[in-house]
Amino acid sequence: MADPAEKAPPTGGTHRLTADTVLYRSGAALARRLPRPVGTALARGISRSAYHLLPERRFITERRLQRVCGPDLQGRALAHKVQEAFESYARYWYDGARLAYLDDDAVDAGFTHQGFHHIQDAVTSGTAPILALPHLGGWEWAGTWMARIPGYPVISVVEPIEQARLFEWMVEERRRMGIDIVALGPDAVSVLIRSLRVGQVVCLLADRQVGRGGIEVQFFGEPTLLPGGPATLALRTGAPILPTAVYQDGPNHHGVVLPPIPAQRQGRLRADVARVTQDLAYALEELIRAAPEQWHLMQPNWASDEDALRRFRQERRMFERPGPQDAPRRLGAEQADRETVIG
Repeated sequence: MADPAEKAPPTGGTHRLTADTVLYRSGAALARRLPRPVGTALARGISRSAYHLLPERRFITERRLQRVCGPDLQGRALAHKVQEAFESYARYWYDGARLAYLDDDAVDAGFTHQGFHHIQDAVTSGTAPILALPHLGGWEWAGTWMARIPGYPVISVVEPIEQARLFEWMVEERRRMGIDIVALGPDAVSVLIRSLRVGQVVCLLADRQVGRGGIEVQFFGEPTLLPGGPATLALRTGAPILPTAVYQDGPNHHGVVLPPIPAQRQGRLRADVARVTQDLAYALEELIRAAPEQWHLMQPNWASDEDALRRFRQERRMFERPGPQDAPRRLGAEQADRETVIG
Protein backbone atom coordinates (compact mmCIF):
# COMPACT_ATOMS: atom_id res chain seq x y z
CA MET A 1 0.00 0.00 0.00
CA ALA A 2 1.70 3.20 -1.07
CA ASP A 3 0.96 5.40 1.90
CA PRO A 4 2.77 8.73 2.41
CA ALA A 5 4.05 7.35 5.71
CA GLU A 6 5.82 4.57 3.84
CA LYS A 7 7.78 6.81 1.47
CA ALA A 8 11.03 8.69 1.33
CA PRO A 9 12.01 11.71 -0.79
CA PRO A 10 13.76 11.21 -4.11
CA THR A 11 16.89 13.16 -4.93
CA GLY A 12 15.91 16.76 -5.46
CA GLY A 13 12.64 16.55 -3.52
CA THR A 14 11.11 19.79 -2.36
CA HIS A 15 11.88 21.03 1.15
CA ARG A 16 9.11 23.63 1.32
CA LEU A 17 6.43 23.28 3.96
CA THR A 18 3.52 21.80 1.99
CA ALA A 19 -0.15 21.58 2.92
CA ASP A 20 0.29 17.82 3.33
CA THR A 21 3.07 18.37 5.85
CA VAL A 22 0.97 20.78 7.87
CA LEU A 23 -2.04 18.46 7.72
CA TYR A 24 -0.18 15.35 8.90
CA ARG A 25 1.72 17.14 11.65
CA SER A 26 -1.37 18.95 12.90
CA GLY A 27 -3.43 15.76 12.84
CA ALA A 28 -0.76 13.87 14.77
CA ALA A 29 -0.51 16.61 17.37
CA LEU A 30 -4.28 16.58 17.80
CA ALA A 31 -4.35 12.78 18.16
CA ARG A 32 -1.76 12.94 20.95
CA ARG A 33 -3.66 15.59 22.87
CA LEU A 34 -7.16 14.15 22.73
CA PRO A 35 -8.26 11.65 25.38
CA ARG A 36 -8.14 8.19 23.84
CA PRO A 37 -11.93 7.62 23.79
CA VAL A 38 -12.40 10.93 22.01
CA GLY A 39 -9.58 10.26 19.56
CA THR A 40 -10.89 6.78 18.80
CA ALA A 41 -14.38 8.14 18.14
CA LEU A 42 -12.96 10.88 15.90
CA ALA A 43 -10.95 8.33 13.89
CA ARG A 44 -14.08 6.23 13.47
CA GLY A 45 -16.02 9.27 12.26
CA ILE A 46 -13.31 10.13 9.74
CA SER A 47 -13.35 6.54 8.47
CA ARG A 48 -17.10 6.74 7.86
CA SER A 49 -16.70 9.97 5.92
CA ALA A 50 -13.92 8.39 3.85
CA TYR A 51 -16.16 5.40 3.14
CA HIS A 52 -18.73 7.72 1.54
CA LEU A 53 -16.30 10.12 -0.15
CA LEU A 54 -13.85 7.62 -1.71
CA PRO A 55 -15.91 5.38 -4.01
CA GLU A 56 -12.90 4.00 -5.91
CA ARG A 57 -11.19 2.86 -2.72
CA ARG A 58 -14.47 1.40 -1.54
CA PHE A 59 -14.78 -0.48 -4.83
CA ILE A 60 -11.24 -1.91 -4.67
CA THR A 61 -11.74 -2.87 -1.02
CA GLU A 62 -14.90 -4.75 -1.97
CA ARG A 63 -12.98 -6.68 -4.62
CA ARG A 64 -10.13 -7.43 -2.25
CA LEU A 65 -12.45 -8.71 0.49
CA GLN A 66 -14.32 -10.93 -1.98
CA ARG A 67 -10.99 -12.26 -3.23
CA VAL A 68 -10.05 -13.29 0.33
CA CYS A 69 -13.46 -14.30 1.70
CA GLY A 70 -15.05 -15.64 -1.48
CA PRO A 71 -17.68 -14.32 -3.92
CA ASP A 72 -20.53 -15.23 -1.57
CA LEU A 73 -19.66 -12.15 0.51
CA GLN A 74 -22.29 -9.76 -0.86
CA GLY A 75 -24.80 -7.09 0.09
CA ARG A 76 -24.95 -5.85 3.66
CA ALA A 77 -22.31 -8.31 4.86
CA LEU A 78 -19.85 -7.00 2.26
CA ALA A 79 -20.67 -3.36 3.03
CA HIS A 80 -20.12 -4.01 6.74
CA LYS A 81 -16.73 -5.60 6.06
CA VAL A 82 -15.70 -2.64 3.90
CA GLN A 83 -16.70 -0.22 6.64
CA GLU A 84 -14.60 -2.25 9.10
CA ALA A 85 -11.65 -1.99 6.72
CA PHE A 86 -11.95 1.81 6.59
CA GLU A 87 -12.21 1.94 10.40
CA SER A 88 -9.14 -0.27 10.79
CA TYR A 89 -7.13 1.96 8.46
CA ALA A 90 -8.16 5.11 10.34
CA ARG A 91 -7.14 3.45 13.59
CA TYR A 92 -3.74 2.58 12.07
CA TRP A 93 -3.09 6.28 11.51
CA TYR A 94 -4.44 7.26 14.93
CA ASP A 95 -2.28 4.71 16.76
CA GLY A 96 0.75 5.70 14.69
CA ALA A 97 0.33 9.36 15.65
CA ARG A 98 0.40 8.49 19.37
CA LEU A 99 2.87 5.60 19.45
CA ALA A 100 6.15 7.51 19.46
CA TYR A 101 5.07 9.45 22.56
CA LEU A 102 3.89 6.54 24.70
CA ASP A 103 6.15 5.36 27.51
CA ASP A 104 7.59 1.84 27.57
CA ASP A 105 5.01 0.56 30.06
CA ALA A 106 2.15 1.62 27.80
CA VAL A 107 3.81 0.05 24.74
CA ASP A 108 4.38 -3.22 26.59
CA ALA A 109 0.87 -3.31 28.04
CA GLY A 110 -0.65 -2.79 24.59
CA PHE A 111 1.07 -5.73 22.89
CA THR A 112 0.87 -9.53 23.02
CA HIS A 113 2.64 -11.98 20.78
CA GLN A 114 2.72 -15.53 19.47
CA GLY A 115 5.77 -17.14 17.83
CA PHE A 116 8.24 -14.51 19.06
CA HIS A 117 10.74 -17.30 19.77
CA HIS A 118 11.38 -17.49 15.99
CA ILE A 119 12.81 -13.97 16.15
CA GLN A 120 14.80 -14.74 19.27
CA ASP A 121 16.29 -17.89 17.70
CA ALA A 122 17.40 -15.95 14.62
CA VAL A 123 19.00 -13.11 16.59
CA THR A 124 20.94 -15.50 18.83
CA SER A 125 22.18 -17.40 15.76
CA GLY A 126 24.16 -14.35 14.66
CA THR A 127 22.06 -13.31 11.64
CA ALA A 128 18.96 -11.31 12.42
CA PRO A 129 15.69 -12.24 10.67
CA ILE A 130 13.70 -10.64 7.89
CA LEU A 131 10.12 -10.02 8.97
CA ALA A 132 7.88 -10.06 5.87
CA LEU A 133 4.55 -8.40 6.62
CA PRO A 134 1.31 -7.51 4.85
CA HIS A 135 -0.21 -4.04 5.13
CA LEU A 136 -2.39 -5.30 7.95
CA GLY A 137 -3.31 -4.08 11.43
CA GLY A 138 -0.50 -2.02 12.93
CA TRP A 139 3.03 -3.39 12.47
CA GLU A 140 4.66 -0.26 13.89
CA TRP A 141 3.44 -1.18 17.36
CA ALA A 142 5.36 -4.47 17.15
CA GLY A 143 8.45 -2.68 15.82
CA THR A 144 8.32 -0.22 18.68
CA TRP A 145 7.80 -3.02 21.22
CA MET A 146 10.78 -5.00 19.84
CA ALA A 147 13.07 -2.00 19.91
CA ARG A 148 12.08 -0.80 23.40
CA ILE A 149 11.22 -3.92 25.42
CA PRO A 150 13.53 -6.81 24.41
CA GLY A 151 15.89 -4.24 22.85
CA TYR A 152 16.14 -5.62 19.30
CA PRO A 153 17.06 -2.87 16.83
CA VAL A 154 14.63 -2.61 13.91
CA ILE A 155 15.10 -1.21 10.40
CA SER A 156 12.59 -0.80 7.57
CA VAL A 157 12.58 0.37 3.96
CA VAL A 158 10.46 3.25 2.66
CA GLU A 159 9.58 4.36 -0.85
CA PRO A 160 10.32 7.86 -2.26
CA ILE A 161 7.88 10.79 -2.35
CA GLU A 162 8.49 14.39 -3.35
CA GLN A 163 7.55 16.15 -0.11
CA ALA A 164 10.94 15.99 1.61
CA ARG A 165 9.81 17.95 4.68
CA LEU A 166 6.92 15.53 5.23
CA PHE A 167 9.25 12.56 4.84
CA GLU A 168 11.81 13.98 7.26
CA TRP A 169 9.13 14.46 9.90
CA MET A 170 7.77 10.94 9.41
CA VAL A 171 11.23 9.42 9.61
CA GLU A 172 11.83 11.31 12.85
CA GLU A 173 8.53 10.01 14.23
CA ARG A 174 9.52 6.44 13.46
CA ARG A 175 12.93 6.96 15.03
CA ARG A 176 11.15 8.14 18.15
CA MET A 177 9.37 4.78 18.07
CA GLY A 178 12.74 3.02 17.81
CA ILE A 179 12.49 2.09 14.11
CA ASP A 180 15.38 3.01 11.80
CA ILE A 181 14.62 3.88 8.17
CA VAL A 182 16.45 3.36 4.88
CA ALA A 183 15.13 4.87 1.65
CA LEU A 184 14.36 2.53 -1.23
CA GLY A 185 17.11 2.95 -3.79
CA PRO A 186 20.38 1.55 -5.14
CA ASP A 187 22.05 1.47 -1.71
CA ALA A 188 19.16 -0.11 0.20
CA VAL A 189 20.19 -3.74 -0.31
CA SER A 190 23.76 -3.20 0.91
CA VAL A 191 22.48 -1.28 3.93
CA LEU A 192 20.07 -4.08 4.81
CA ILE A 193 22.73 -6.78 4.40
CA ARG A 194 24.98 -4.93 6.84
CA SER A 195 22.05 -4.42 9.19
CA LEU A 196 21.22 -8.12 9.26
CA ARG A 197 24.82 -9.05 9.99
CA VAL A 198 25.04 -6.71 12.97
CA GLY A 199 21.78 -7.99 14.45
CA GLN A 200 19.22 -5.48 13.18
CA VAL A 201 15.79 -6.99 12.51
CA VAL A 202 14.66 -6.06 8.98
CA CYS A 203 10.93 -5.39 8.49
CA LEU A 204 9.66 -5.43 4.90
CA LEU A 205 6.09 -4.93 3.69
CA ALA A 206 5.78 -7.73 1.16
CA ASP A 207 2.19 -7.92 -0.12
CA ARG A 208 2.33 -5.25 -2.85
CA GLN A 209 4.89 -4.44 -5.54
CA VAL A 210 5.50 -0.73 -6.03
CA GLY A 211 7.25 0.46 -9.18
CA ARG A 212 9.08 -1.73 -11.64
CA GLY A 213 10.29 -5.26 -11.07
CA GLY A 214 8.66 -7.76 -8.82
CA ILE A 215 8.16 -11.51 -8.96
CA GLU A 216 5.05 -13.06 -10.49
CA VAL A 217 3.23 -15.28 -8.01
CA GLN A 218 -0.20 -16.75 -7.42
CA PHE A 219 -1.75 -14.65 -4.65
CA PHE A 220 -5.29 -15.48 -3.56
CA GLY A 221 -5.77 -17.53 -6.71
CA GLU A 222 -4.72 -14.92 -9.25
CA PRO A 223 -1.33 -13.93 -10.68
CA THR A 224 0.23 -10.67 -9.54
CA LEU A 225 3.65 -9.23 -8.70
CA LEU A 226 5.11 -9.22 -5.20
CA PRO A 227 8.47 -7.79 -4.09
CA GLY A 228 11.45 -10.09 -4.50
CA GLY A 229 13.44 -8.24 -1.84
CA PRO A 230 12.78 -10.55 1.14
CA ALA A 231 13.74 -13.67 -0.83
CA THR A 232 16.81 -12.03 -2.38
CA LEU A 233 18.10 -10.85 1.00
CA ALA A 234 17.51 -14.26 2.59
CA LEU A 235 19.26 -16.14 -0.21
CA ARG A 236 22.24 -13.76 -0.13
CA THR A 237 22.70 -13.65 3.66
CA GLY A 238 21.21 -16.83 5.09
CA ALA A 239 18.80 -14.76 7.20
CA PRO A 240 15.47 -16.49 7.85
CA ILE A 241 12.29 -15.01 6.39
CA LEU A 242 9.59 -14.93 9.06
CA PRO A 243 6.04 -14.21 7.80
CA THR A 244 4.59 -11.86 10.39
CA ALA A 245 1.37 -9.98 11.02
CA VAL A 246 0.30 -7.55 13.73
CA TYR A 247 -3.44 -7.50 14.36
CA GLN A 248 -5.53 -4.84 16.05
CA ASP A 249 -6.88 -6.76 19.04
CA GLY A 250 -9.55 -4.76 20.83
CA PRO A 251 -7.74 -1.67 22.17
CA ASN A 252 -4.38 -3.48 21.88
CA HIS A 253 -2.24 -5.26 19.26
CA HIS A 254 -1.28 -8.91 18.83
CA GLY A 255 1.72 -10.06 16.81
CA VAL A 256 1.94 -13.47 15.11
CA VAL A 257 5.23 -14.81 13.76
CA LEU A 258 5.12 -17.94 11.59
CA PRO A 259 8.03 -20.41 11.20
CA PRO A 260 10.68 -19.43 8.67
CA ILE A 261 10.13 -19.89 4.94
CA PRO A 262 12.68 -22.38 3.49
CA ALA A 263 15.20 -20.21 1.65
CA GLN A 264 18.13 -22.36 0.55
CA ARG A 265 19.87 -22.11 -2.82
CA GLN A 266 18.78 -24.86 -5.21
CA GLY A 267 19.64 -23.47 -8.63
CA ARG A 268 19.81 -20.15 -10.42
CA LEU A 269 19.23 -17.15 -8.18
CA ARG A 270 16.16 -15.83 -10.01
CA ALA A 271 14.48 -19.24 -9.92
CA ASP A 272 15.22 -19.51 -6.21
CA VAL A 273 13.86 -16.00 -5.59
CA ALA A 274 10.66 -16.91 -7.46
CA ARG A 275 10.20 -20.12 -5.47
CA VAL A 276 10.77 -18.47 -2.09
CA THR A 277 8.53 -15.51 -2.97
CA GLN A 278 5.70 -17.87 -3.93
CA ASP A 279 6.07 -19.72 -0.61
CA LEU A 280 5.97 -16.37 1.15
CA ALA A 281 2.80 -15.42 -0.74
CA TYR A 282 1.07 -18.54 0.58
CA ALA A 283 2.12 -17.66 4.15
CA LEU A 284 0.86 -14.08 3.75
CA GLU A 285 -2.48 -15.48 2.59
CA GLU A 286 -2.73 -17.44 5.84
CA LEU A 287 -2.02 -14.35 7.93
CA ILE A 288 -4.42 -12.13 5.98
CA ARG A 289 -7.29 -14.61 6.12
CA ALA A 290 -7.23 -14.37 9.91
CA ALA A 291 -8.47 -10.74 9.71
CA PRO A 292 -9.17 -9.64 6.10
CA GLU A 293 -11.01 -6.51 7.29
CA GLN A 294 -7.69 -5.27 8.72
CA TRP A 295 -5.87 -5.56 5.38
CA HIS A 296 -5.19 -1.96 4.36
CA LEU A 297 -4.77 -2.65 0.65
CA MET A 298 -7.05 -0.13 -1.04
CA GLN A 299 -5.16 0.22 -4.33
CA PRO A 300 -5.28 -2.12 -7.34
CA ASN A 301 -2.96 -5.08 -6.77
CA TRP A 302 -3.93 -7.43 -9.59
CA ALA A 303 -4.23 -6.81 -13.34
CA SER A 304 -7.96 -7.54 -13.14
CA ASP A 305 -8.27 -4.74 -10.55
CA GLU A 306 -6.99 -2.22 -13.06
CA ASP A 307 -9.47 -3.41 -15.72
CA ALA A 308 -12.37 -3.42 -13.24
CA LEU A 309 -11.47 0.06 -11.99
CA ARG A 310 -11.46 1.43 -15.54
CA ARG A 311 -14.96 0.01 -16.10
CA PHE A 312 -16.08 1.41 -12.74
CA ARG A 313 -14.88 4.90 -13.72
CA GLN A 314 -16.56 4.69 -17.11
CA GLU A 315 -19.86 3.69 -15.52
CA ARG A 316 -19.65 6.53 -13.01
CA ARG A 317 -18.99 9.04 -15.83
CA MET A 318 -21.95 7.64 -17.74
CA PHE A 319 -24.24 7.94 -14.72
CA GLU A 320 -23.04 11.49 -14.04
CA ARG A 321 -23.50 12.66 -17.63
CA PRO A 322 -26.25 15.33 -17.77
CA GLY A 323 -29.33 14.92 -19.90
CA PRO A 324 -32.95 13.91 -19.40
CA GLN A 325 -32.39 10.59 -21.15
CA ASP A 326 -29.95 9.61 -18.37
CA ALA A 327 -32.25 10.44 -15.46
CA PRO A 328 -33.64 6.90 -14.93
CA ARG A 329 -30.14 5.45 -15.16
CA ARG A 330 -28.78 7.97 -12.63
CA LEU A 331 -31.71 7.32 -10.31
CA GLY A 332 -31.00 3.58 -10.36
CA ALA A 333 -27.32 4.13 -9.64
CA GLU A 334 -28.10 6.45 -6.73
CA GLN A 335 -30.55 3.91 -5.28
CA ALA A 336 -27.95 1.13 -5.53
CA ASP A 337 -25.35 3.34 -3.81
CA ARG A 338 -27.80 4.15 -0.99
CA GLU A 339 -28.47 0.44 -0.48
CA THR A 340 -24.74 -0.23 -0.23
CA VAL A 341 -24.23 2.56 2.29
CA ILE A 342 -27.22 1.49 4.37
CA GLY A 343 -25.92 -2.07 4.36
